[in-house]
Amino acid sequence: MATIANSPGQCCLKSVEHTGTARGTTEKIAGVDTYISRPANLGEDRRIILFFADVYGPFFLNSQLIMDYWASHGYLVLALDYFEGDPIQNYLPRVGKDYSIEFDFVPAKMIRAKQLAPPWLEAIREQFGTLQTKWITVGYCFGASFVMDCLATDWIIAGAFAHPAFLKDDHFKSLKQPLLLSCAETDHTFPLEYRRKAEDILVEKKATYHIQVFSGVTHGFALRGNVNDPVAKWAKEQSAEAILSWFNMFCAKAA
Repeated sequence: MATIANSPGQCCLKSVEHTGTARGTTEKIAGVDTYISRPANLGEDRRIILFFADVYGPFFLNSQLIMDYWASHGYLVLALDYFEGDPIQNYLPRVGKDYSIEFDFVPAKMIRAKQLAPPWLEAIREQFGTLQTKWITVGYCFGASFVMDCLATDWIIAGAFAHPAFLKDDHFKSLKQPLLLSCAETDHTFPLEYRRKAEDILVEKKATYHIQVFSGVTHGFALRGNVNDPVAKWAKEQSAEAILSWFNMFCAKAA
């Protein structure tokens, strides 16, 4: 299998922690802590986002705020803590300020995450699913491969990822559902060469997809960008809004 997105590297640690107050809750599902952000109303005809976090995990404030944003637009958002309370910031003296950590952290975490995800997804479907539920999924960096695995099934109706890592060509060849790719022009894990390989596969498959590329930002922009930089702030907000619009469209089509 050919590589389409590289393993996480030092660029995956660069972060600016955003400000705000998370309004979700933490519950155990399939024995694993899960961040849950609920919409104002949750009926039988529900829209559920499965969120797969980057190396900072779902309890990093930036991740919580973007999940709360989608929840404020009517989605139930559920995020598996596949790091089991041990995300990358536990190994940093300060968030986003020291990039010298050895990346032996990541392979072992991926092995464990792949063990935790299937029973968690099964439990989520049983606990929250209804006959009218529209399931969608989004992931960042480390979480992109979990999005692609979901999009190779028939029960997810659409998905999105931003600045992905850990992807192979088979992830794209196996794609069954619509995919939005939110990309930075400068990205060690998903450089131009790989992005074009991904697009070639999507075109060949006649897949339903949309690729957005933002100049002036780097890997991590959609979740960890510097909101004091007008360009980075705009790119981050546009990414979140585009993902919301993408999900809205496919949920409406499935109604």
